Amino acid sequence: PDLSIYKERREKINIFQPISFPKNEEVKIDVGSPLTYPPDTNIGNRTAFGNALRHMVEINSNIADTSPFAVFDCDLKDSVKTAGFNKGAKDKQKYRLFEAGIQEHHTASMAGALSIEGILTIFADFGVFGICETYNQHRLNDMNHSNLKLICTHLGIDVGEDGKTHHCIDYIGIMRNLFGFKICIPADPNQTDRIFRYICKTPGNFLLGMGRSRNPIILTEKGDPFFGDGYVFEYGKMDIIRKGDQACILAMGCMLWRAVKAWEILQQKAISVMVLNVSCPLEIDLELLRIAAQTGLIITYEDHNINTGLGSIVAEILLKHNIRVKLKKLGIPYYAPSGKPDELFEVSGLGINRLVEEVEKEVRLNV
Repeated sequence: PDLSIYKERREKINIFQPISFPKNEEVKIDVGSPLTYPPDTNIGNRTAFGNALRHMVEINSNIADTSPFAVFDCDLKDSVKTAGFNKGAKDKQKYRLFEAGIQEHHTASMAGALSIEGILTIFADFGVFGICETYNQHRLNDMNHSNLKLICTHLGIDVGEDGKTHHCIDYIGIMRNLFGFKICIPADPNQTDRIFRYICKTPGNFLLGMGRSRNPIILTEKGDPFFGDGYVFEYGKMDIIRKGDQACILAMGCMLWRAVKAWEILQQKAISVMVLNVSCPLEIDLELLRIAAQTGLIITYEDHNINTGLGSIVAEILLKHNIRVKLKKLGIPYYAPSGKPDELFEVSGLGINRLVEEVEKEVRLNV
């Protein structure tokens, strides 16, 4: 057969021209008003996610024209806190919880495909399964412009006793390879609630990540919930938790409350340190990063592989924008054993006292 016609067609194709994808079906939901947890609340971020999910389905169950919800997990509903969703849903057909079994790859693909059909689609799993195990499925979801809300609990060595096979310490390093996924790592239950509602109403692929342990409520210096009434989450915006001018700690997720404890100890040592919360590690707040650099010392503090997480991203941005400042990275240096989270943080050089020592040492050198 004459193949010249096909050759001619191929030569006319611009393979580097971006493909124009049709818009996904619109998701119409009411995310409701956030729940605010008082200072003495003793729950984890994953429980706050589960509470917000149930609250949202209860609200939308009473509204006729909202979109369906599809919530997926892999036989982990009690651990990833999706169990309450079924209890809050009046219409079990419109609001479905799919227990997909131990089929993470299939679940990620199924959830991604469903997410473009005008259905609020949530896939909740442990980090080691929902990220590490299913990376290629999320890569394909990203290529196909899905609208998936990926909720991963049990991140970092905060998982504790489950051991190194279940310590997902590379969640940023893996997911930052995907061009269309945004990553949010909340600091406490109040911020978790607000970020979850934000990603549900915002088109696009999101990873909302959190640890296993209970998180203290982050407070202002006056003792009020920092992420409580009046706080509005903005993607890419860092938060000034404490002010200081001799150094700045950039903390993420479950490390923020530890950074605040370190700040209190350093105050007693007459060392003035700024503490910033980084909840969106892929989009660093450049304005606040410049302010942090004015202290002369930035320390990144994360429950993540030290080579591929927040510290490395901050280093790249400082270099790109020619911001001159001393940078110290504190993160996980190697696979951790099984143990209680606080013990593992100590073993990994991430305990509160170790942070205090590092800041004090570096500040003294700068004097």
